[in-house]
Amino acid sequence: MTVSTEGMKVNWGSRTLRASVELLSSMRFSISLLTVICIASVIGTVLKQQEPLGNYVNQFGPFWAQVFSLASLNTVYSAWWFLLILAFLVISTSLCIARNTPKILADYSQLKEDVREQSLKAFGHRAQAALAESPEAAARRIGQTLVQSGWKVKLQQRSAGWMVAAKTGSANKLGYIAAHSAIVLICIGGLLDGDMMVRAQMLLGDKSTFTGGGLIADVPAEHRLSERNPTFRANLLVAEGTQSSTAILNQPGGILLQELPFAIELKKFSVEYYSTGMPKLFASDIVIHDKATGEKTTALVEVNHPASYKGIEIYQSSFDDGGSSVTLKAIPMSAASNPFEIQGTIGGTSALTNGQGAGAEQLTLEYTALRVINVENFAGVSGTSSSPGADVRKVDLHKAIETRLGAANKTVTQKKLRNVGPSVSYKLRDAAGQAREFQNYMLPVKMDDNPDTPAMFLMGVRENTVDAFQYLRIPADPESSTATFVRLRAALAAPAQRDEAVRRYTRLAVGTDRPELAQQLNESASRALALFAGSEAASVPAAGASAGKVKPVAGLQAISDFMEANVPQAERERAGEVLVRILNGVLFELTSMTREQAGLKPLAQDEKTQAFMSQMVLSLSDAPHYPAPMAFELKDFKQVQASVFQVARAPGKTIVYLGCAFLILGIFAMLYIRERRIWVWLAPLAAAPAPGNAESAGGTEAMHSVSESAGKAQATMALSTNRKTMDGDKEFEMLKTKLLQAPL
Repeated sequence: MTVSTEGMKVNWGSRTLRASVELLSSMRFSISLLTVICIASVIGTVLKQQEPLGNYVNQFGPFWAQVFSLASLNTVYSAWWFLLILAFLVISTSLCIARNTPKILADYSQLKEDVREQSLKAFGHRAQAALAESPEAAARRIGQTLVQSGWKVKLQQRSAGWMVAAKTGSANKLGYIAAHSAIVLICIGGLLDGDMMVRAQMLLGDKSTFTGGGLIADVPAEHRLSERNPTFRANLLVAEGTQSSTAILNQPGGILLQELPFAIELKKFSVEYYSTGMPKLFASDIVIHDKATGEKTTALVEVNHPASYKGIEIYQSSFDDGGSSVTLKAIPMSAASNPFEIQGTIGGTSALTNGQGAGAEQLTLEYTALRVINVENFAGVSGTSSSPGADVRKVDLHKAIETRLGAANKTVTQKKLRNVGPSVSYKLRDAAGQAREFQNYMLPVKMDDNPDTPAMFLMGVRENTVDAFQYLRIPADPESSTATFVRLRAALAAPAQRDEAVRRYTRLAVGTDRPELAQQLNESASRALALFAGSEAASVPAAGASAGKVKPVAGLQAISDFMEANVPQAERERAGEVLVRILNGVLFELTSMTREQAGLKPLAQDEKTQAFMSQMVLSLSDAPHYPAPMAFELKDFKQVQASVFQVARAPGKTIVYLGCAFLILGIFAMLYIRERRIWVWLAPLAAAPAPGNAESAGGTEAMHSVSESAGKAQATMALSTNRKTMDGDKEFEMLKTKLLQAPL
């Protein structure tokens, strides 16, 4: 029997209804639906699902973000059209099974022994032979041989002889039923474990998504799902030492809260790392508190080793910060800001005021993340001693870690991994709601192996979350702090401090016996330091600005602009070298002054100090470009871990597992089991000579006497298989030898 791809034909209803039933029950329609589901699944795999709309806008632009939202491509697996296609696939495949199963079952035990003997000569595999035994004896011998070989056999006695009909491999057709039933079971399981039940409660049970903020306990009942919810898959964050019984279901446009019949208490969270800093193993020691009985059950939840309680699976999904406390120290980046310390909690905010009076800027400090371990790849990162003029704003540690293959601690790239210690991430949001993200390391980082190169405090910043961090590097002073940088920034903003540094530098460079040269050097040094500090604007018109307006620049850029505006091009290189040398000398004197005022010993006159001052000049030059009035340095912290669990009640899981088993069995049966049928027609030799033998023998067989052919049989054998293979040819030759082994 061949399975039909046509649809079910009914004799009732209108013409449109009959055509719809025929289309819906046809195999080609099921295959079309399955193709659409595969394409949608590819989209759902490539495109990150259930991300905030802003992420899609940043990555693809507003037009495509709107397209994704309208077509629900950002929530493919819970989209109404995807669930509708699944439902139609279930109906279509079920109708295909219902249409073909009766035929398959009827054909399963049918051996087709009524086939006419003349039809056997039309088969591709056929053979004839004369046997030295009667038709009945030959039929019983052949039947017994086939039964011993696992064939299902039936003997039929006819007036002209005996027909032996046999079949094996009937499970091939059962594979069709199993494979198609598997599709139905998997789709039903997917529908049960998907958002269908939640959507139904939202439509029929007056439930709606929640879009506000505040405490979970204050969320109204219309945004909560009952403990008796038959199916859900939600996330639950529990900090160490706390417990929670309310999980969160992310939905398009908001969230729903799922109440659990128990509370999960996190006693301890453990995490192990690879040498690359990536998590190797994380696990949670939990206590499950039953709300109804008060019973406490301890469990260990690891990745791929969930805990189960009252039909709800508890999976280890990820981990997060549980509200660590941090102490930050503000590093002024503008004259309007002052150093101070502030304490906060990860996930919380603090209000800041930059400046005084009516023009004060209102800022919000958002504490976003604390990372205790930061393993970075320093292979190929150049140090400041080898390239002191490098643009420090282009340093990007995170891009140094390349793509890994295999285990998380393997990489095909050159690597020089080092744990650079804790870091804090935060956002500074202005009154208009605009925010930048910052990432600062607590400890100074040694960028290369040169002993003279100072360690750097890394202050990272980026405008968008999709961008890489750009780092300002501040050299650590002999006290391993940023205090020297802070004092120099304050001294540069004070004219009296700058004048005193210039006088000290002039006195050391020229002395007191050459007043005219000292006066010239004093003026040049004052001009250079004022330009570097940004207190004297370079006389260079800003791009697109009207005449008379100048760029308020500082640092090395201000000196460069001044040179372009006031020094002939032929003399710029020599004059620039002189001016930068003067600037370095004055800044060294300013550094010495600030250390004396702080009661610290002066810097030694050696290569290490020279490297320190070279990097300090670059840091001071880049500080005015820092896009915030202050940077926050991590001074202290108290880490609190949190574990993210996925809690799921999945009644369709068992159905899906059963469907997978059916699918494996069905595909195995259809691909590796061949249905074969064999017929052997046995007739008395004289009564039924083989077709064509009389002509080929020239009529000599007719001359044999009846007595000579008595007790002998003429056998005609034919083999049919559902797939033509080389194995089928070999099997036919073997059967021909085995069954027709009694020739005359």
